[in-house]
Amino acid sequence: MTHTPLDPAGMAVMGTPNYTHAMVTEGVSKWLHIAGQVGVLPDGTTASGTLAQCRQAFANIGMLLAGAGMTRDDVAHLRIYLIDRGDILALRQARTEFFGEDKVIPSTLILVSGLVLPEWRVELEIVAAR
Repeated sequence: MTHTPLDPAGMAVMGTPNYTHAMVTEGVSKWLHIAGQVGVLPDGTTASGTLAQCRQAFANIGMLLAGAGMTRDDVAHLRIYLIDRGDILALRQARTEFFGEDKVIPSTLILVSGLVLPEWRVELEIVAAR
């Protein structure tokens, strides 16, 4: 199975780290759709601060990928919900920590007025394919 970024000539260059407009996935035999993950720790409490919540949401995704016999390399799409535009840098830091500098993923970032619990600042959805 291969994931190939797709950024054809003539499309705008977004200048966003780890971003591609699309991903062509070939040879797929298994898909994983992960429901929105937030910064909830294993004990059920919410991590304190945006960066900590982003890191925990990615850690939760990592556990779900592993549970499905998959890795970060299998991620084909990321959807992000943030409640504050000012949290984008924290999100990018946590994303780079999780995926590394060179992993590009098509993603959608949506600013929302709130999430289910008022202390939640970020929610992440992932689609993976292997």
